Amino acid sequence: MSTFVLIHGAWHTGAEFDAVAAPIRAAGHTAHVPTVAGNRPGDAKTGGLEEAIQSIVDYLVDKDLSDIVLMGHSYGGMVITGVADRVGERIRRLVYWNAFVPNDGQALVDMVPPNVRSMFDEITKERGDGSNMLPFPVWREAFINDADLATATRAYQALNSHPNATFNDQIRLRTNPADMTIPKSYINCTEDTAMPHSLPWHPRLSEKLGLFRLVQIPGSHELCFTDPGRLAQAILDAGRD
Repeated sequence: MSTFVLIHGAWHTGAEFDAVAAPIRAAGHTAHVPTVAGNRPGDAKTGGLEEAIQSIVDYLVDKDLSDIVLMGHSYGGMVITGVADRVGERIRRLVYWNAFVPNDGQALVDMVPPNVRSMFDEITKERGDGSNMLPFPVWREAFINDADLATATRAYQALNSHPNATFNDQIRLRTNPADMTIPKSYINCTEDTAMPHSLPWHPRLSEKLGLFRLVQIPGSHELCFTDPGRLAQAILDAGRD
């Protein structure tokens, strides 16, 4: 049996992975769903990417977790890449679910269209607390396009504002993902339009992993809300030996 640690994306907390963790646990595995610094209740929204990465390093160390399958979703790909660079000896496999794959010196905003970067900078300026929030129309049409309106609305209400600095900070890595010796997998939801299909998650970002296992399934960027069981099986498939 395996130990899975599931790292959420921007605007989420670990609670949004509870429904995904349940079938993984029912299959006999252990599953952890921590919340990254900056998205925990009461967190200031001024923290950066290094603080976010360190919060998961601390989680693994505090719980003395090893031989883990570490999965990151979307922005969580930035986090798990940094964690693997710092405590790779604790990780058996990295799994990226429609996630950003950075090389040393890259920021998340380097991998999105310019209009997306501008949108979040403008929202952050308007909010005045260092955070951004995904506008509902973008959420509804691009992120959770496989949901009905009621499901999309309920899911949106679970989100929280996100520290904009984590999008703009450049990651510092000793080893780029393709050169890491840790086995890697990439889960690609084929209806995900959070990134335009002219600038796709796979293979544009997945190929930065070097050698990796590909798992493709139908679904949107937010399959954790619309079909958590299907996502759980994909994670199991991506994380198997």
